[in-house]
Amino acid sequence: MLTLPVLRWGEPYESLETDTVLHFITGEPIAKVNQANGGLLQRDMRKAARAREVLREIPIADLIGKIKTAADLYLNGTLPMGDGQQSPDDFARQQSASTGLPEHMCKGNMAKNHFVLHNMDKMLDALTRGLDPAILTRGYGMESRGVTVSYQCQSPVVGMVLPSNSPGVHTLWLPVVPMQIGLVLKPGPQEPWTPYRMTAAFTQAGIPKEAIAIYPGGGDVGAAVLSSVDRAMIFGGTATVERYKGNPKVQAHGPGFSKIILGDDKVDQWEQYIDLMTESIYINSGRGCINCSGVWASRHTKEIAQALAEKLGPIEVKPPQDPTAGLAAFTVQGAAAGVWRAIETDLRDAGAEDMTSKYGPRLVEMERCGYLRPTIVHCKSPETPIAKKEYMFPFSTVVDCPQDKMLASIGPTLVCTAITDDAKLRESLIAATHIDRLNLGPIPTTKLNWLQPHEGNIVDFLFRARALQVAE
Repeated sequence: MLTLPVLRWGEPYESLETDTVLHFITGEPIAKVNQANGGLLQRDMRKAARAREVLREIPIADLIGKIKTAADLYLNGTLPMGDGQQSPDDFARQQSASTGLPEHMCKGNMAKNHFVLHNMDKMLDALTRGLDPAILTRGYGMESRGVTVSYQCQSPVVGMVLPSNSPGVHTLWLPVVPMQIGLVLKPGPQEPWTPYRMTAAFTQAGIPKEAIAIYPGGGDVGAAVLSSVDRAMIFGGTATVERYKGNPKVQAHGPGFSKIILGDDKVDQWEQYIDLMTESIYINSGRGCINCSGVWASRHTKEIAQALAEKLGPIEVKPPQDPTAGLAAFTVQGAAAGVWRAIETDLRDAGAEDMTSKYGPRLVEMERCGYLRPTIVHCKSPETPIAKKEYMFPFSTVVDCPQDKMLASIGPTLVCTAITDDAKLRESLIAATHIDRLNLGPIPTTKLNWLQPHEGNIVDFLFRARALQVAE
């Protein structure tokens, strides 16, 4: 069993309190994680400015080179992990054992993180719109068009209150260090692995250890992160997003409510897009905010729902070591049953029909965990309560709605794949402010272009463009 310390600007710290991370099936201890508290973090934030100072001593181009080295170390290296070592296979096995994700999905997320790190130069060039990186370091400089511009860093560090459910969210904070801004990470209780392994890879690649701090702990630590730094990200449910709405210091990431829309000009060919819909719902066990949670069309919705149920309904629970396993466990006891009770309540509505029920029970309970098998629900109208729900497993509604009422009915949508050539509908989709990422044409909701921003440009979040003139 590994012991993971609190990392106070790179220095390991043993606390009086620890938390034991357990295997979600066997209950076997995997790691003992030292626990910080809010007061400790608040004291350490007095030294936050040093994190940016040590990074500004290294040109951004050199930092990017070190990040690319770290990418290979993270993916392939055996790295220090607390009081032990961790190989890539160890990482996937340990992450799977605590989060419930199948091991092959953990390795897939490693590859995703590696891709982002390895292409960091292209990502930053795209996100800064070709800005000379030296301008971020100095604070001002000359653009290629001969105009002086200034970008003011809004915080020496970024705080991250991270979840346990989806290791893929870590791609959001990977560009921070290359922009010479430090990291304050509060890991999810079941997923400490990525922050620690990434930090070990960064440090071995030559990133100053003083630039990163990791504070495992309870809710008071998360609260301290948000109150002690000037820029932070948090992940949670709709209530979390609403709580921080309008707060310029906090970027809250919640449910995606991502959707696929079939326009009237394409809906009669719906069978051509069933595989795309299936992938969007099912990949990564439906845990991502970019997974499709609703398919909307004006007709053929019952047939679409039936076809999706035929593909997804028979999928069974398999052991996490199985390379064909497609479902992740709910590792908190009672969580899967609680979600299913909520779904059953909504299924009592006359407008909702579970199309997967004939393929066996959806809830699979085990001694220490639970699973939910893929669930497809047909909704007769957008007013059906379950039509606006999202859950952390392969779940989707198929909603019957006239095309001219879709945009007014779909609600906030992180990713919208619109399968249509209707010019008027496309124009309306482009203008819709409640849609974040828009795919025009048959593109899975889960297919991302890393050269484009995800839920807001992180550069705009961390730097403020302002006027600055220099006398000649």
